Amino acid sequence: MLFFNSLPSAWRLRSLLALCWLALLGAPTLTLAREVRVGVYQNEPKIFMGADGQPSGILGDLLVAMARLEGWTLTSVPCEWSTCLDALESGNIDLMPDLASSEQRLQIFDVHKIPSLLSWSQLYKHSGAPISSMLDLKGKRVAVLAGSVQQTYLQNLLSSFDVQAELVPVQSLEEAFKKVAAREADAAATNRFFGDRRAATYQLDATPILFQPAQLFYASAKGRNADLLAAIDQHLGQWQSQPDSEYFKVLKRWMEVPPRFSVPAYLWWSLMALAAMLALALAGSALLRRQVAARTRDLRASEDRLATILNSVDAHIYIKDTALRYQYANRKVCELFGRPLAQVAGRTDDDFFESLTVERLHLNDQRVIENGERIEAEEVNRSRDGTQERTYLSIKLPLRQADGSIYALCGISTDITERKRAEEAIHQLAFYDPLTLLPNRRFLMERLQQTLKANGRQHQRGALLFIDVDNFKDLNDSLGHAMGDELLRQMAVRLGTCTRAGDTLARQGSDEFVLLLCDLSPELDAALEQAQHVAQKILQQIAEPYLLENQNYQSTVSIGIAMFGDEPTSRDELFKQADLAMYRAKAEGRNTLCFFNPAMQAQVSARTALEADLHQALARSEFVLYYQPQVDTAGQQLGVEALVRWQHPQRGLVPPLEFIPMAESAGLILPLGRWILRTACRQLVTWATSTEQAQWCIAVNVSARQFRQSDFVQTVEQVLFETGANPQRLELELTESLLVDDVEGVIARMSALKALGVRFSLDDFGTGYSSLSMLKRLPLDQLKIDQSFVRDLLSDPQDANIVKAIVTLGASLNLQVIAEGVETAAQRDALLELGCTHFQGYLFGRPAPVTA
Repeated sequence: MLFFNSLPSAWRLRSLLALCWLALLGAPTLTLAREVRVGVYQNEPKIFMGADGQPSGILGDLLVAMARLEGWTLTSVPCEWSTCLDALESGNIDLMPDLASSEQRLQIFDVHKIPSLLSWSQLYKHSGAPISSMLDLKGKRVAVLAGSVQQTYLQNLLSSFDVQAELVPVQSLEEAFKKVAAREADAAATNRFFGDRRAATYQLDATPILFQPAQLFYASAKGRNADLLAAIDQHLGQWQSQPDSEYFKVLKRWMEVPPRFSVPAYLWWSLMALAAMLALALAGSALLRRQVAARTRDLRASEDRLATILNSVDAHIYIKDTALRYQYANRKVCELFGRPLAQVAGRTDDDFFESLTVERLHLNDQRVIENGERIEAEEVNRSRDGTQERTYLSIKLPLRQADGSIYALCGISTDITERKRAEEAIHQLAFYDPLTLLPNRRFLMERLQQTLKANGRQHQRGALLFIDVDNFKDLNDSLGHAMGDELLRQMAVRLGTCTRAGDTLARQGSDEFVLLLCDLSPELDAALEQAQHVAQKILQQIAEPYLLENQNYQSTVSIGIAMFGDEPTSRDELFKQADLAMYRAKAEGRNTLCFFNPAMQAQVSARTALEADLHQALARSEFVLYYQPQVDTAGQQLGVEALVRWQHPQRGLVPPLEFIPMAESAGLILPLGRWILRTACRQLVTWATSTEQAQWCIAVNVSARQFRQSDFVQTVEQVLFETGANPQRLELELTESLLVDDVEGVIARMSALKALGVRFSLDDFGTGYSSLSMLKRLPLDQLKIDQSFVRDLLSDPQDANIVKAIVTLGASLNLQVIAEGVETAAQRDALLELGCTHFQGYLFGRPAPVTA
C-alpha cells in the first residue's frame, strides 16, 4: 500500500481570496458568530481534516451541519489523540469528537446524552487458525492490549464460556497483529476500526467473535460549553428519530458501499503485459548498453514510449530489486512520494513510510523475492510523518531471468481507501439498534447460533427470554411515538442492569426485547430457578415508575422463557417456543412470566409457592424435630440425632431434601439452624430430669454456611446459657465440605466450642476431602461412617475394606466411630466383626418426634 504526501492547505488561500473579494465589493461588516474550536485527529471515516480545513468524516460532517444551523464558526485544531485530550481538558479547544464514555473520563470531561456513534471489539486470526466462536479459543493464545478494558472484558467472557485461553499482553495493537502474523499468538483483540484496516496487511482474517460495544460522544472540558453539548443533544435527538434527517444522510454518504472494486480483464492483461514489457526492457537495457550507440538510442525511445503508457494508468506501478530498492516508479508513485523518479530510484520504503508499515510491506515483498509467490493482498500503510493512511489492493509478482532466477518484483497497487471506509461504516451499524443502542436481531441470531453449537459439545443449559412491553400501543397513541421511543430507551438501560457479562440482551424490534442467558446450571431444577430469578428481577425493574416529559409513567412487560440444553434444538424452534410462552404470559394477565414447557412451568410455580410458605414456616411454628436413636454393641441407647421436619398445613410432612436446599438459597438456613439448636438444647434440659435419659447426647447437624458465621461460637454459647443445657451432652455434626476452605478458621471455632464442653462428630466420613494430616488437627470426638458404605457392606468387599479402615483410623486417633444407615442385623454383625461399636439406623428405630 502507498500514501500521498501532504499537500498545501488550499482552503486557507480560498478563504483569504474570499475576504479580499468582500472587501473590494464593500460588503457590510458581519456580526461575528461564535467560534468553536474543534480538536481533529486522523481516524477515518469517523473524523479527519477535510481538504477545506473543516472537520470531515461522519462526526465532522454532523458537526458542520449543526454549526450551520446554530451559526457557529468552526475552527479546526489538528492534533494527535493524546494531545487533543490534553487541549480539551485545559480549555484550548472547545469540542472533541469520538470520545468513548467511561467513569474516569466523565470526571474530567462533559459529554452529551445521546450517543453519536457505536463501536465494538472483535477478534482477528491468521488464515490457518480455525476460530469461529468463543469455544474455539480453548488452549489458544490471544494477544490483547495490556491494562485495557478489552483485556478485562475478554477474560470475563472466556470465564463465562468456561474456556481456558492464554491472554498475551502487548503494548500496542500493531504489536498484537505482528504476533499473530509471526504465529506467536493465535488471535488478537482490537477495536473494529483498527482491525479491519490492519488485518489484510498481516494476512489476518476477522472472526465472528464480537464483544464490548462502546458509545461515542462529543466531549467538552468539565463545566464548560454546556450550551454546545445541549445543542448537540437537541440535533441528535431530532435527527435520529427522522429517517430522512441530516444524520442519516451523513451516515449514508460515508457508509454506503460503492460497487466492489474490480479490474477489467483487459486491463489485467494490459498491466501484466506492460509489466512484462517493462521487465524485458530493463533487462535488455543492461545488455544493450554494451552494444552500439544506435541500438541504445532505439532502446531509450522504446523505454520512453513504455513509460508514457505506464504513466497514463490510474494505478501505482513499481519495480523493486532483490534488496527491495525501487528501480522504477510510474507517475502515480512519484506523485505519492512527492519526488521525481531520479530521487525515488535506489531508495527503499524506509525513506517514505513509518517503520511498522515498512515491516509489513517487506513481509509481502520477501514472499515474492525469496519464494517466487504471486501475492494479492490489501495493504494499509502510513506515511513516514504519520499524517496520512491509505488502503491499497496490491498485486506483486516475481520477475525472472532466462534461467528462472528472480531478479526483481513488479507491483501494481490500486487505491481502495474510500471503498474500505464505506464498508467499515456500514458494518458499524449492521449489528446494533440505533434507538436503544442494544445489539439487534442479527447480532442476537449469530450469538444464539454460537451458543447452541457450544451447548451441543459441552451439554450446558441456557434460556431464551422474550420480553414484550404491555400495552405499548396505548402509550404511542396517547403520548406519541417520541415518548414511546424514550420509554424503550429507558427500558433498555434497566434491562441491562439485570444481565451478566456473558449474557446477550438485544432489541428484537418494535416493543420486544430478547435476553439470551448462557452457562446456566447443568441441573434442570437449578437452571429453572436461575432463569426464573432473572425474569422476576426484570419484572421488578421494569415496573418502577418512568419519568416521561416530567410525568411519572408506569409500564410492565410479559416474559416468555424457553429453556435449552436437554435435547438438540434449532435456533428458529427456540424462538417459536419463547414467543409462544410470551403470548401465554399475556393471556394470563400480563406483568408475569411463563415457561414454554408446561411441566417446567408447573414445577417453577410449585417451587415459588413452597418458597413463599417456607418464609412463614418459622413464624407459624410449622417445624418439628424428629429424633433417631444411637446405640452401643448391646443395643443400649446412648443418644439421638436431631432431624428437622416441616409439617406443612396442606402438603403434610415435607422431607428435608425438598426444603433444606431451598432454605439455603433463600437465606433461611441461619434462623432455621438457630431454631434447631435451641429446640434440641431445650430437649436436653427436659431429659436431664429423667434417670434413664439424663446421660443421652443429642447430635445436631450444622450447615457449612451456619458454621462459617463469625458469631457462631457466641450463638451456641448464648443458646446454652439461655436454655441451661449441659454442653457435654450437645454434639455438633460437621460435614467434610467445611474443610475445603479456611481450615484454620474451622479449627479455631471448633477449639472455642470444645472449651465450652461441646462434642464434635465428622458426618458422612469417607465421602469428602479429609486428609490424615488435617484430621489429626481437628478436635473431634467421633467419626460417622456414611450409610453408602454400610448399604453394600455385605456384597461389596471394597465397602467392607473402607469401613475397616475407618474403624482402624478412629481407634488410632482415639475417636469413637458410629455407623449410620444400619437396617439389618446382618449389617450390624458385620460391623461388629470389623470393630465398630456404635450404630444408628432403622434396625434400632426410625426418626420420630418426642411423645409426651
